[in-house]
Amino acid sequence: MTHTNFTYLFAALLSLSACSQLPPPAAEPVQAKAPAKPAPAPPKQKPVQKTTPTPTLPAGAGPVLRIDSAQSLIAVTVRRGGMLARLGHDHVVASHTVTGTVSPSRNIADFTFRLDEMKVDEADLRQIAGLDKQPSADAIDGTRYNMLNKVLDAERYPLVRVHAERIAAGQPLQVTITLHGVTRSMAIPAELREAQGVINVKGTVNLKQTDFGLTPFSVMGGAMSVQDQMELRFDLTAR
Repeated sequence: MTHTNFTYLFAALLSLSACSQLPPPAAEPVQAKAPAKPAPAPPKQKPVQKTTPTPTLPAGAGPVLRIDSAQSLIAVTVRRGGMLARLGHDHVVASHTVTGTVSPSRNIADFTFRLDEMKVDEADLRQIAGLDKQPSADAIDGTRYNMLNKVLDAERYPLVRVHAERIAAGQPLQVTITLHGVTRSMAIPAELREAQGVINVKGTVNLKQTDFGLTPFSVMGGAMSVQDQMELRFDLTAR
């Protein structure tokens, strides 16, 4: 409707209203309304806890085993480098919260772990790795902060995802690792044992931080730094 037609229609309605002989209806007395009861306070929300999603396998995959986090470990040893390496420390960083699934019938496994749940320089793991001197609590806190924030960017990339396949008995596992948004595939020798419905797999592999787009931590222009290569040791149990 154009602006002119709307104006004519509005004027006609006003004229018709002015000519009407019907008296306006009597206004009903307004009764005061009782004050509204205050709405009950909403229930307190429990804080949302960070959880690691458990990888799932497609339907029809046969019996599925789940990784037993309490009996599983991923430990990474990183070593000092640079001209002033003697002033630094080697470190062991470990995850005790690996979650995932294993399909024995398909010879595949999928699992994840959170970077921000990893422990730094636990005394027993340092001993296993052959590291002698135990860093102070302050040094451990500093290492953890630098690792999560300056190297791994764990807030943006909190999860490490791993997919593994066993092509044939006695052959290395074909493994795909996604870390820091970068995916790499590799063959990893592993020792696999199966008994009474429980599977255990263990092994070690050397990885480079730069292969996953990471920059090894360094200070003083690289005079004190962390070596690019790191040793990853895994011992996983599924039941």
